[in-house]
Amino acid sequence: MLQTPGPEAGNDRFVLVATLDNVRHLSNLLKAVHFRDQATVFASANGIRVTAEAAKSVQGNAFIQACIFQEFRIEEDSVMFVVNLTVLLDCLSIFSASSLPGMTTALKMCYRGYGYPLTLFLEESGVVTVCKIQTQEPEETLDFDFCSTNVVNKIILQSESLREAFAELDMSSEVLQITMSPEKPNFRLSTFGNAGSIHCDYPKDSDMIEAFHCNQTQCNRYKISLLKPSIKALALSCKVSLRTDNRGFLSLQYMIRNEDGQICFVEYYCCPDEEVGEFET
Repeated sequence: MLQTPGPEAGNDRFVLVATLDNVRHLSNLLKAVHFRDQATVFASANGIRVTAEAAKSVQGNAFIQACIFQEFRIEEDSVMFVVNLTVLLDCLSIFSASSLPGMTTALKMCYRGYGYPLTLFLEESGVVTVCKIQTQEPEETLDFDFCSTNVVNKIILQSESLREAFAELDMSSEVLQITMSPEKPNFRLSTFGNAGSIHCDYPKDSDMIEAFHCNQTQCNRYKISLLKPSIKALALSCKVSLRTDNRGFLSLQYMIRNEDGQICFVEYYCCPDEEVGEFET
């Protein structure tokens, strides 16, 4: 277990303390929402959520449950601050260039409260590096008001199959059109690029679809530029839950299993670019 060096850094001074034996578990999740420099960190007894947003149209959330950490202690009901995610990731990877195969970097992350920096203690092979990252006062994050009672359609997919589908589509297209319907094609992904229209159709009993709950036909388009950041999470994930609500807002929840078999989640919310009538080709 990584010890916090120095008497001035006693744990009693911190409102948040979180320890990991392998920093890669955290850095991989943070990379999945690293499409903006600034990110909001929200900690509670349940764990840590890191939120990044862009253009008031897309939001990425990385959830790291308290049980993932070897030590997780929070002295207040909740702790919230803004941090530069680019700087944080650079600090977390400080040993990566010199690491030998099989070596891991341990992390102790501490925060004293409003106005104080986020302090990282990183240790590898007995060498400890201390990083202090300036924090800022949090601003209110976007509320997409995406509640389960308004969910119209939900599909759970194997991530590998969805990665293959994206490889077939024309990602130079401005939009990705997603069609879900009780009728065939039950699930269709479409792009409209320089090569023309490309459609990938999947029946609800396809091997790639683990669960299919479709109450009505929905056909919406989403800007690919807003969805591209979520591909980082798709690359790490084993399953993805794709949901749409009655406004056509999209939720992509990626289930990510780390090397120790522990489960974390990354979720993206994206507003529709436009609603499309029936099956537009």
